[in-house]
Amino acid sequence: DLDEILNNDRLYEKYFKCIMGKGKCTPDGKELKNDIPDAIKTDCSKCSDRQKEGTDKVLKFMLANKKADYAVLEKTYDPA
Repeated sequence: DLDEILNNDRLYEKYFKCIMGKGKCTPDGKELKNDIPDAIKTDCSKCSDRQKEGTDKVLKFMLANKKADYAVLEKTYDPA
């Protein structure tokens, strides 16, 4: 459940570390890690509707609440 992850700092940190390649990933974390680069670079052009919805929610949350993490994510996956 994305809301649970985004609203729980401990869970959020685990998923963020997974996405950044600095921690272990759950199956959901692996999926998100695979989707995030496409979401940032191409507005999720290869994503299913469900994936697009999830990545949009995560990225909007990060922009609103975790700007420093979003900047690191963007620099990693879309350095141009």
